[in-house]
Formats: sequence, structure tokens, C-alpha cells
Amino acid sequence: MRNRKIPMRKCVACQEMKTKKELVRIVRSPENEVIIDKTGKKSGRGAYLCKTINCSQLAMKNKALDRALKHQVDQEIYEQLELNFTKLEEHDG
Repeated sequence: MRNRKIPMRKCVACQEMKTKKELVRIVRSPENEVIIDKTGKKSGRGAYLCKTINCSQLAMKNKALDRALKHQVDQEIYEQLELNFTKLEEHDG
């Protein structure tokens, strides 16, 4: 059995390095559409965010996703993220 390297990514909000599985990917597609990439494989420019409401609020406040994706991120994306994270936190808690 080979030790496989675990891919690490940095959260654009809190700047913490985490495994890809611990983060959610937001992508700007070649058509300039910003979407939440649940598969982590969509083509385009990606940015990673911790799966917490705190990080999504921090990213919105300091426009971290806008900078990382070089594109304005709609309020709708942040609302969608917060909704997903609320469900996750309720499920885990």
C-alpha cells in the first residue's frame, strides 16, 4: 500500500490549510458564472472555503471570494453557502 499525498488547500477567508474534503470549492466557470462546485472537478478558476458560517461571512465581509475568483460574487452564492453550512452544523451537532 502506497502512502498517497492528501491534497491540501487554503481557505480564502481564514487562510487555514485543510484537506480538500474539509473545504467547499466555489468556481468561476469559463462563461464567468460563479457556482458552488460540489464535485470539486468543474473547470474554471476555483477558490476554497471552510464549511462554516463564520468563514462564509468573513469571505463576504472582506470580499475574499471576489478577489480569489477575480469576479464579483453574487449575494445569492453566500446565501446558498450559509444555508448549506447551517444544515451541516445541525447534522453534525
